[in-house]
Amino acid sequence: MQIHPQNEALSAALKGRARARVLGLTFDDVVRYFFSGNAAVAVIVLALILVFLGKEGVGFFGLNQVNLQVYRKAGLEYVDLMRQPLEEFTGLTRSLSEVRLKRFEALLASGKDAAEANDALKDFDAFADSFGASASDARGLVSDLTEAVSAIKVRAQISADRELERAMLLKAGRKEEADKLVLDTLDYSKEISGIKAAAAGWKDAAAQLTTNLKAAVATGRAAAWSQGDVLLAKTFVKGEKFAEALPKVEEKMAAWRWDEPVPFLRSFSAFVFGREWLTASFWQDWYGMLPLLSGSLLVSLIAMIFAIPLAISAAIYVSEVASPGEKAVIKPYIEFISAIPSVVLGFFGIAVLGTALRSISHISWLEWFPGFPMSERLNALTAGLLLALASIPTIFSLAEDALSNVPRHFKEASYALGATRFQTLFRVLIPASLSGIISAVLLGFGRVIGETMVVLLCAGNRIAIPDFSEGVGAFFQPVHTMTGIIAQEMGEVAQGSIHYRALFMVGIILFLTSLVINYVAQRVVRKYRISIG
Repeated sequence: MQIHPQNEALSAALKGRARARVLGLTFDDVVRYFFSGNAAVAVIVLALILVFLGKEGVGFFGLNQVNLQVYRKAGLEYVDLMRQPLEEFTGLTRSLSEVRLKRFEALLASGKDAAEANDALKDFDAFADSFGASASDARGLVSDLTEAVSAIKVRAQISADRELERAMLLKAGRKEEADKLVLDTLDYSKEISGIKAAAAGWKDAAAQLTTNLKAAVATGRAAAWSQGDVLLAKTFVKGEKFAEALPKVEEKMAAWRWDEPVPFLRSFSAFVFGREWLTASFWQDWYGMLPLLSGSLLVSLIAMIFAIPLAISAAIYVSEVASPGEKAVIKPYIEFISAIPSVVLGFFGIAVLGTALRSISHISWLEWFPGFPMSERLNALTAGLLLALASIPTIFSLAEDALSNVPRHFKEASYALGATRFQTLFRVLIPASLSGIISAVLLGFGRVIGETMVVLLCAGNRIAIPDFSEGVGAFFQPVHTMTGIIAQEMGEVAQGSIHYRALFMVGIILFLTSLVINYVAQRVVRKYRISIG
């Protein structure tokens, strides 16, 4: 006799309950322990991830403190007091080069050939040359000091390496070999005294730079070709501010001390609030999070700006407006986007999207738009648009499910009260499914901020904080991200080095960022549910 499938399932369940009773457990206990066991596994895995990240990354701050101490004792910090204003001056000369390029292109567009355009810019070129030559004396002095303190740093590093080698030999019981090592004991006080004596000429060089710079700005403003040029006017304003701030460098140099200890908190703040990520440098390695964090957030912001309205609008249309035939076409095609490998999206960005955006930005009647014309085809906008495309399926699917799961009687009651379709949609269905829509957006954001390949290929990989003073123009600047820097540099670093541990600290920051965002989202969803109830 054939047994009905339902009877077979019932028989299997009864047998399972009987086995559970033999073990002293009820069937409900088995089910509860099974699912709570899964939750426990998830908690254990999360704890192991935290322990692993913390173990590899926590030693970074001690190593970074030593790194900063050598930076101070060897005199690099002292010379940087002079190097930094000269780097700002280099930025001013770079602005003049941009002005020159724009004027050259404008002359070509007016019908002149290259020789005629260059001839028309002779006066501007003479001005730019005199402007750049203003800092020649200061640059020569700083160049000599750079070589001197670099030599001190190299000696300090060799001495530290030999001390470490000696400690390892002593630990291994090889005292004779350890005693043969010659340690170079540096007298930092004597070395720094020589550096300060050589830096005495900075006062005269800075005064000459200030005088020359003010004269160059005055000459430029009086010239006819400076009229109506916004970038040139900004350069003149920055030049005046630079000249006014230059005397303060002497005050900082006078107050600087090589023997002032570097507190542990400085190691932490230099990482969290540092504005540079510079490794394998002949001068000084810096591990600052702000360029990477700002790049990640900027790309994610761009992606969400485009993905949220498109994905949620599509979800609303498919759930409440589209016919069954339209649903059968639209939904699978949107969800199919998630099957596209991220590396393929990256190649598409390099070969098609980035080139197309740059070509559009060079259209003459669009030059008024901030950031146009784009100087780089790979930038935050290119990466953000591709990440928006990658996150749309996630947001769409979850938002559409949230709208579809709203109880049917909500809609029927709204229609019964005389509400239109759009009134029902915007005043009943969307508020009722808002918690699900918020969850969809957050999961889409998690997809974006954790993406690696697209940003590595398409974001431009320039480690610098975007110039947010440009407004929307910041969208067109190349950036680097936290995920991108880990993928790019992890394979090239020595295990246990300060660079290795810095990358793990970046991973910890990335993890904590996602954790905080999810926590805030849960609070928002919980608050909304309470207010609805």
